[in-house]
Amino acid sequence: MNNDEKHKIIKPAISITILMIVLCGLIYPLVITGFSQLVMPPKANGSLITVDGVAVGSDIVGQEFTEPYFFHSRPSAVNYNTYEKGEEGSLASGSNNYGASNPALLERVESEIETILAENPGVEADEIPVDMITQSGSGLDPHISLENARLQIDRIVAHSGLERSEVEEIVENNTEKRFLGIFGTDKLHVLKANLEIALKMGLIDGFEI
Repeated sequence: MNNDEKHKIIKPAISITILMIVLCGLIYPLVITGFSQLVMPPKANGSLITVDGVAVGSDIVGQEFTEPYFFHSRPSAVNYNTYEKGEEGSLASGSNNYGASNPALLERVESEIETILAENPGVEADEIPVDMITQSGSGLDPHISLENARLQIDRIVAHSGLERSEVEEIVENNTEKRFLGIFGTDKLHVLKANLEIALKMGLIDGFEI
């Protein structure tokens, strides 16, 4: 193969490579970014929830709560992505994927049950909803089941100073219904519910979604 023939083969290949880099690496991202900012800016910017202009979380990403007057989220294999850099287990999202016969799974579940029983006096082990001791696939689930939420109400009432009827109203206000009434399950958005608790307790003046 002479130089002219090689040139005829290489030149189109280089041209196509450069074209695809420009189209897919520059033009396409700019168009999609611009379109999303124009049509749905809150979602494009992470569906952030703010308090006094400061982002405190996202509508679509869960976080951990340990205060006794707040609803607690599901267990997370990735600690809701709050690991320090270099710490073992620092994943963006995911789960341990332990099999049912894995001793580590049994040990973790037993630990979760002990914690739940200690935090919620009067609750029996067989009353604990499954999502209270199991991790979601992503480890970033912003929701809990209504059974999970209702089990926590007595603890929240005892530590928040709110009336039971107020906490039940907060659950109702922040329950997301099944999609089209048939898909999925009714569930509580933990961050929104906790922000409403904080609002009623006077810990914050308001929040924006």
